[in-house]
Amino acid sequence: MLPAYNVESFSDFTKPENDASMHAALTKAKSEIGKTYPLVIGGEVIERKDTFTSINPARPAEVVGYFANGTADDADKALAVATETFKTWQYVPVEERARYLLRAAASMRRRKNEFNAYMVLEAGKSWYEAEADTAEAIDFLEFYARQAIRIADESHLLAPYPPEQVGYYNIPLGVGAIIPPWNFPTAIPTGLLAAAIVTGNTVVFKPAEQTTWIGYKVAELFWSVGLPKGVLNFLTGPGEIVGARMVTSPLTRFIGFTGSKDVGLWIYENAAKVQPGQKWLKRAILEMGGKDAVLVDETANLEEAAQGIVAGAFGFQGQKCSAGSRAIIVDSVYEQVEKRVVEIAKELTIGMTDEGNHIKMGPVVDQDAYKKIMDYIEVGTQEGKLLLGGQPLETPTNGYFIPATIFGEVPWDARIAQEEIFGPVLALVKANDFEDGLRIVNSTEYGLTGALFSNDRERLEQARREFHVGNLYLNRKCTGALVGIHPFGGFNMSGTDSKGGGTDYLLQFTQGKSVAERL
Repeated sequence: MLPAYNVESFSDFTKPENDASMHAALTKAKSEIGKTYPLVIGGEVIERKDTFTSINPARPAEVVGYFANGTADDADKALAVATETFKTWQYVPVEERARYLLRAAASMRRRKNEFNAYMVLEAGKSWYEAEADTAEAIDFLEFYARQAIRIADESHLLAPYPPEQVGYYNIPLGVGAIIPPWNFPTAIPTGLLAAAIVTGNTVVFKPAEQTTWIGYKVAELFWSVGLPKGVLNFLTGPGEIVGARMVTSPLTRFIGFTGSKDVGLWIYENAAKVQPGQKWLKRAILEMGGKDAVLVDETANLEEAAQGIVAGAFGFQGQKCSAGSRAIIVDSVYEQVEKRVVEIAKELTIGMTDEGNHIKMGPVVDQDAYKKIMDYIEVGTQEGKLLLGGQPLETPTNGYFIPATIFGEVPWDARIAQEEIFGPVLALVKANDFEDGLRIVNSTEYGLTGALFSNDRERLEQARREFHVGNLYLNRKCTGALVGIHPFGGFNMSGTDSKGGGTDYLLQFTQGKSVAERL
């Protein structure tokens, strides 16, 4: 019997010993910059002369690593190896599979600052954002280890039937394609891999191209605790080649994906097509983003609301699917909240996140993201009133820095109030009253997270019913879901509502088998 699950605590970097430890981890990580990394299929290290680079977005000339450009043939090989390995891995007792996760959690906990440092350098995360990411990864490992044991045999939930011995078992699906995003480059890959592996599946793992270095370190963590060869196969390369083959192959049983709506819809459509030789209907476990809203009414604590708006909008440069990129404020308090939000956002420090914990905002992830965000800011100047930011931060390194940008008086149906921007851009929208605000909240095609700041009990209860998102937060910011506490996943175009960190999440990686023996 495992001890009770508890969320991982966060390090306090204001303490000298933690500050020193993090600086040491950054020094170690920097010593590894520029190495070349292979594919790993069935434990076989496969090197390629054809490589692509991953860079430090704060210093784009700095290549953190070179990675093999895998091919469709490599994907086929990895899927075939995973298929063969599944024949034995599926029968490994769940307690044994869970122990791999627990060992990985213990190792990551000891090396927490190392993983933090990789994210600071490759993803541009601040120290505290990186710390939260690594802590969440540890939580996934610990939580899913326990949940896998709980759900493996659910025979005790069946009604008694004396003529027969009955059982109900959640058994693995098969081979999974694991395709995570770059914005939570440690937590989400770790969670997807842990969920698939602990339930008895084998996987082919293709990390996001922007954070392949971190992806390799996550895979290496699993291998380091003795995971058998072929259970986790590491594949890198262009998504349109490698990722596409992983999705469409008849050997693939399920796809675990987090990323953009466009790619998610492509996966959803193509996973539904039965390929020649395919014996099953593929399962798609998708999380695709959001245009999340914070609603503030006239009864709210306005200081708490303003603090929550800024924290939700600009944490990790707004590059979270849960980011509160719309603040919908009731007319009678709009000016007060607008003024305070701008004041708080002005205090956010932006710069090289490897310099220390005082830097709250780093660069956006790459040049494509930078251009897309700046294009949206140009749109915003036509749709609303620019209150803060709007111009990139010029640095000697030509890093992809965009300060916190706020537009006021934005129409509810403006592009910057409806479309996901995935950057540090906040639209302030005025509502006539609470009912109008709730209408605006539900006006987008997404439904991931949202928050309401109000001290009106009837409105809080109405929001529970009518604020249509997968994760609703009352009188707190709309980011920062904790594993096992805030199961995470959204409605509508935000995905399949596959609640990561929830008690039923692992069921999506299994299929139920009922067995009855006549006595």
